[in-house]
Amino acid sequence: MGIITWLLIGLIAGIIAKVIMRDRFGWILTIILGIVGAFVGGWVSGMLGGPTVTGLNLMSILVAAVGAIIVLVVYGFFARR
Repeated sequence: MGIITWLLIGLIAGIIAKVIMRDRFGWILTIILGIVGAFVGGWVSGMLGGPTVTGLNLMSILVAAVGAIIVLVVYGFFARR
């Protein structure tokens, strides 16, 4: 999977996470955290034996969105301090 696909999936995951979390962060930061979340979601899901981010498909977007939500929650926890 190419870097452009990772960025696109991360962008979509960041937007989904922003809508779900209703965070106070800006769009740019949320999208960057969404890209990081795509990597985190793929890694966590792979470690648990589930599906990973394999391409531009619905399952990959859902895994990346869950990863983006995890990253947003962790970032929000540390940003509050």
